[in-house]
Amino acid sequence: MGETAKIDISGKTIELPVLKGTVGPDVVDIRKLYAESDAFTYDPGFTSTASCESKITFIDGDKGILLHRGYPIGQLAEQSSFLEVCYLLLHGELPTAAQFTEFEHNITYHTMLHDQFDRFFQGFRRDAHPMAIMTGAVGALSAFYHDSTNVEDPEQRMISAHRMIAKMPTIAARAFKYFRGQPFVHPRNELSYAENFLKMSFSVPAEDWKANPVLTSAMDRIFILHADHEQNASTSTVRSAGSSGANPFACIAAGIACLWGPAHGGANEEALNMLIEIGTVDRIPEYVQGVKDRRYRLMGFGHRVYKNYDPRATVMQKTCHEVLDEVGDSDDPLLKVAMELEKIALNDPYFIERKLYPNVDFYSGITLRALGFPAEMFTVLFAVARTVGWIAQWKEMIEDPAQKISRPRQLYTGATQRDYVAVNKRG
Repeated sequence: MGETAKIDISGKTIELPVLKGTVGPDVVDIRKLYAESDAFTYDPGFTSTASCESKITFIDGDKGILLHRGYPIGQLAEQSSFLEVCYLLLHGELPTAAQFTEFEHNITYHTMLHDQFDRFFQGFRRDAHPMAIMTGAVGALSAFYHDSTNVEDPEQRMISAHRMIAKMPTIAARAFKYFRGQPFVHPRNELSYAENFLKMSFSVPAEDWKANPVLTSAMDRIFILHADHEQNASTSTVRSAGSSGANPFACIAAGIACLWGPAHGGANEEALNMLIEIGTVDRIPEYVQGVKDRRYRLMGFGHRVYKNYDPRATVMQKTCHEVLDEVGDSDDPLLKVAMELEKIALNDPYFIERKLYPNVDFYSGITLRALGFPAEMFTVLFAVARTVGWIAQWKEMIEDPAQKISRPRQLYTGATQRDYVAVNKRG
């Protein structure tokens, strides 16, 4: 028998198995706790609870480590491509040349949307937030592609995975174009994933559009850095929705809705707004003091999981400089504010003691702005990238024989049972 943990409840000793992963903390298996003790555990936000077994992504927040299927995020961002990372997350291994060619072809030839789908966008007001459009549009995919909604069929699961990875940039670009009042641009099969997205977002009929390799590479890297992040709020939402047997399009729409929250996917927009609020370098000391006095919030620093430097931020910082140099905005006052704020945060004892290191959102907001995207599109881009992570996690959940429908319990503190009193007899 393996290692166990003992817990005493009301004079009764309960023995619970201790499970060990390949890396990371041990896990106390409490599945039989309620049956044997008539007690639940209490863990708001599930911050100390493993909700599933997974082989996809590992994070060590104390050491600043992020691995996808064992590969460090830095290596993937510098040496791989987003579609190769998609294959890795979905299948568990990096593809051979032949496997990648087939996968790239499958994604490329699924980028088109059903012709009737374009009419769907007309139902939104022109000033609708792109994330509102994304949530509705992705949920509606199941009405157009009902031939791949049977979650029990492995082939349909893979087709729906390919469809969503392929069509998400098309939907996102259409949400952007609709928001801008510009005509939709169709995908081109000869372009790469990132090139296609940038062309669909920024090309207009009045002039020719040419891909910029620096900006294309930056976009691809941004997608890689946001591809998956273990059991975060939106991923847990996708798994929870999927545990009921809901179709994959509905599950991803649920994830997008969760991602929209400012504490999750909206963090890079909040970080950019903070830099705009500070405005100039000379205002930084005043703002930093305000943070210490709890008058201001420091956005883009610190992380729920990482207690060290966010490994994605290292790559994002480099990407940020490359993009700004390319577009001629290296003198952007917001970048100067960001650099000075980073320097202070990395040297000030107040921030060091609290481990408030810059995270990926700190740099990505500036980078996306330099690429030409308004703040309203930041979370949309996050959703495009995270789709593969959601799909991989959803697929793993469906194929896990131990998975049950998500059903958290509660600590009830409301009224105990009481009798109904007619309205004319209530005091």
